[in-house]
Amino acid sequence: MTAVIAEKLGSGELQSGDTNRHEKLYVIRDETSEASALSLLENTAPGDFGGLVRQTCRVNPVDGANDIWIGEAEYADLEEVEPAEGTSVFSFNTSGGSQHITQSISTSQKKAPTGKTAPDFKGAINATEKGSVEGVDIISPVYRWSVMHVVANSKVTSAYTGRLFALTGKTNDDSFDSFAAGEVLFEGVSGSKRGNGDWEITYSFAAQPNREDQTIGDITGVDKKGWEYLWVLYSEAESGGMLSKQPRAVYVEKVYEEDDFAKLSPDYTP
Repeated sequence: MTAVIAEKLGSGELQSGDTNRHEKLYVIRDETSEASALSLLENTAPGDFGGLVRQTCRVNPVDGANDIWIGEAEYADLEEVEPAEGTSVFSFNTSGGSQHITQSISTSQKKAPTGKTAPDFKGAINATEKGSVEGVDIISPVYRWSVMHVVANSKVTSAYTGRLFALTGKTNDDSFDSFAAGEVLFEGVSGSKRGNGDWEITYSFAAQPNREDQTIGDITGVDKKGWEYLWVLYSEAESGGMLSKQPRAVYVEKVYEEDDFAKLSPDYTP
C-alpha cells in the first residue's frame, strides 16, 4: 500500500503569546520503515512557517498500531538557531585605511607663469620652500574580513589559544586564502563559549597588495610586500632655477614578523 501523510487537526496554530518556536504534527499511515516515514515527513512539511524556519523533523511509532507514525516538524526563529560545529560564517569590508604619503604615483601636471619653469620635485607631494615634504593623507586599499568558526570545546585548549595569541600581528609566510605571501595580516581572534559547550571563534584578517617594480622619482625597481613600510629620503636638487626636494633614496622596512597561518587551525600538527 502507498503510505499516506496528513497534518493533524489544529497543528501549527499560532496564538498570541507564542514563543519563537513552534511545531507541526503529522500522522503517517501504511509506512513500515522509520527512515521512509522520516523522508516522507521531510518532503511534506514546509520549509518555513509563520515567519519561522524549519529546523528538525522526527517520527515516532504509535504504540499498538502497525505502520502508523507521528511526525513532528519543529520551527524556530533563524536568529535563535545556533550553527552546528564546523559551521563557518564569513563577513568582509573594503573600507580601506588612512595612509600618509609623501610621494605620488605620477605628476599629472605642473605649471608656472609664462617665461618661468615649474620645479620638478620628482613626485614629492607638498614640498615647501623651507625644504620639507609635507605629503598628504589618502585612503589606501585594505581588504578586511572575518570568519566565525564553530569549534568543539575539546579543541579549544590553552595550547591552541596561546598559539592564536602568538600569531596575532603576524603576516603570512606563504600563500593564504588566495593572497600571496606578505599580503595578509592576522589581526587576532575573539571567542565565546556557547551553552552546549562549543565555541564560536571569530578570526580577523586584513590584506594589502604587494607592489613590484615601482618607480619613485628616478629610482626604479622598488619591491614592497603588502605590510612592509616604505619611506623616502629627500635631498635638495636644482630644478627650474630653484632648489627643490627630490627622492634621494627609498627604504622598505619589515615591521611585522611572518609565520605559518596553517597554525590557525585547531587541528594543526607541527
